[in-house]
Amino acid sequence: MHRKNVAYYGLFAALAILMGYVEMLIPIPLLVPGMKLGLANVIIVIVLYFMDTRAAFFISLVRVLLSGLLFAGFAGLLYSLAGALFSFCIMVLLKKTDKFSILGVSVAGGVFHNIGQIIVAALVVENIRLMYYLPFLLFFGVLTGAVIGIVARMTLGYLKRHFS
Repeated sequence: MHRKNVAYYGLFAALAILMGYVEMLIPIPLLVPGMKLGLANVIIVIVLYFMDTRAAFFISLVRVLLSGLLFAGFAGLLYSLAGALFSFCIMVLLKKTDKFSILGVSVAGGVFHNIGQIIVAALVVENIRLMYYLPFLLFFGVLTGAVIGIVARMTLGYLKRHFS
């Protein structure tokens, strides 16, 4: 592996963990318990487009595992891992089609992150009624996914001009 890539891996992983920590400090009085903005996903979307799928997967996995162990506990780790994996798979598939912009890929990532988490939550607590949260989660997934996509697109433009 090229030294430059190793540096990028470390930098992006650290940024993703830091973004997750900052997000944890922001109180969000929303309708759905445990809802977050998904700030760390900005880094994952950037890496998906700036580096490659393997790098984005590795950094996402490192972020989820370390953030879960440091800040969320086992339950938080489980939900985050489910959402991250589901979201990541969808984003990679959509990106490979070349029919979706970074904004569309990010929105799909936000939506499917929430779907993955709610499915796991319903299975863990053995209560299908958690699906009543799904409309709220989908709405906020679209909203936060769009914001993340816009920020990622702007940042990616800068990175490609200065670091490619």
